[in-house]
Amino acid sequence: MWGHSFYESASRLFRQHPSLSKLLVVVTVSGGGLAAFHETIPVHTVYADSVQEDQIAKKKKVVVLGTGWAGVSFLKNLKSSNYDVEVVSPKNYFLFTPLLPSVTCGTVEARSIVEPIRCITKKKGLEVQFREAACHKIDPQTKKVYCRSTQDTNLGGKHGEFSVDYDYLIIAMGAQSNTFNTPGVEQYAHFLKGIEDAMKIRQSVINCFERASLPCVSEEERKKILHFVCVGGGPAGVEFAAELHDFVKEDLAKLYPSVIDCVQITVIEASDHILNMFDKRITAFAEQKFSRDGIDVKTGSMVVKVTDKELSTKERGTGKVSHLPYGMVLWATGIGPRPEVIDFMKQIGQSNRRALATDEWLRVEGCDGVYALGDCATINQRRVMEDIVEIFRTADTDKSGTLNLEEFQEIMDDLVERYPQLELHLKSKQMRNIDELLEKSWQNPTAEVDIETFKSALSQADSQMKNLPATAQVAAQQGAYLANCFNRMEECEKYPEGPLRFRGVGRHCFQPFRYKHFGMFAPLGGEQTAAHLPGDWVSIGHSTQWLWYSVYASKLVSWRTRVLVVSDWGRRFVFGRDSSRL
Repeated sequence: MWGHSFYESASRLFRQHPSLSKLLVVVTVSGGGLAAFHETIPVHTVYADSVQEDQIAKKKKVVVLGTGWAGVSFLKNLKSSNYDVEVVSPKNYFLFTPLLPSVTCGTVEARSIVEPIRCITKKKGLEVQFREAACHKIDPQTKKVYCRSTQDTNLGGKHGEFSVDYDYLIIAMGAQSNTFNTPGVEQYAHFLKGIEDAMKIRQSVINCFERASLPCVSEEERKKILHFVCVGGGPAGVEFAAELHDFVKEDLAKLYPSVIDCVQITVIEASDHILNMFDKRITAFAEQKFSRDGIDVKTGSMVVKVTDKELSTKERGTGKVSHLPYGMVLWATGIGPRPEVIDFMKQIGQSNRRALATDEWLRVEGCDGVYALGDCATINQRRVMEDIVEIFRTADTDKSGTLNLEEFQEIMDDLVERYPQLELHLKSKQMRNIDELLEKSWQNPTAEVDIETFKSALSQADSQMKNLPATAQVAAQQGAYLANCFNRMEECEKYPEGPLRFRGVGRHCFQPFRYKHFGMFAPLGGEQTAAHLPGDWVSIGHSTQWLWYSVYASKLVSWRTRVLVVSDWGRRFVFGRDSSRL
């Protein structure tokens, strides 16, 4: 009787509070012991009084556009409950884009690299609203975002259109493939930006092999059908070519032995080398390996036109135009801004740029309360020479018109923090600190320099300014940085911790964003990967492939996706890749 009452009470408790906990009890084989896993979700108590209502009313509305690397990194690192957060995106999941090339050939399944956004936000314990819709207009004057549902059905007679007010807007919409207005690319080429793209490529590859296997197809037509062209020799294009080569040699060769000799893979790159953002040792190794594997690399060639049967290329040096018949073409030449971002840039006077310009704190220039990060934005780093007079004036505390070593050392840390190109300039000159830039003038510690000498010493620093690459690593770091700023906004507004304001009074609230490079990987097929790691360390070979496995597995967004991806890798080792056209 007591047992029945206990279980009845427990059942009623869990029915009334289904989200209090998850309990998994495992009876172990030896000893009959119990192992328990308990995950607690914070319970938010709401009091219906005026104080609680005032606190809710004071919450700032934060709208996040996009669920890519930047947006999800912001959501995962946001800890403050002082904001009412609303996420708007046409995709209700986060996609681990570095493994997209693996999906195109069945090495990894599509669902293994996606995580629902609602699962990510639920684990935070914060109140985050998600809307599956596409933003089609941003109005900075009224602080509204106009959205449209991605569902095909007519919702409420307005096709699912609605607007969202914001106090802070975070634009993390990413970018789209850049076709450079090349005729025929939109109609006939494949892109590799989303999970749907990867699935279409996978189907297209199998379609080509099935068509080539038909007895009514001639030898010449068979070679055309099985000619796979990748336009773009960057990391995405090179990794796809390597994945496709492995798929053909390790799996499809056994299933389509009669047509395998007709397969040709070509990589077309406009510059002189593929992977030109990597170390030259990696570039040389990749080109040599592709040559050994039979992958044709055409450098110095630009695609000028694509039709349904062939693409036209022009050699950069000679201007000679060639025509290549193909069965499938992948376009992986770079990225460009989305139409919504272009429209917003016109509104705020940035129409002559390729991406939204932000300052070092990721604030969109010319807009209050708007931040942009990830592939849709670029940091407009301020030049030292723009502020050189104010820097000198701030350092000259005794107003003598000259600067001594002691006065300069007082602002040196703030100067390096505010203008990171100074640190890069010192490294290029193999100098330890800025003092060495002025050592000729300050050989005598009591000597002083005037503003012209000061300008001359720092005049070359701005030549080291570089735009950050459009990579997942940059976007993730920007999202984490901005979330940290939001977490500590009230504190830092009272007690600023940033560098000196050389064109104002006091200090900046936050330290500016600084990107830390942790290295780049380039899988080259055949269980070989090249890595360019910090400290100019280059690693190439089979051991680097296992490093790639471990790093990518650790960077996946959840334990669910980690288990799925690792099991996909294991399945591929044992059973090979799946060649079903699904």
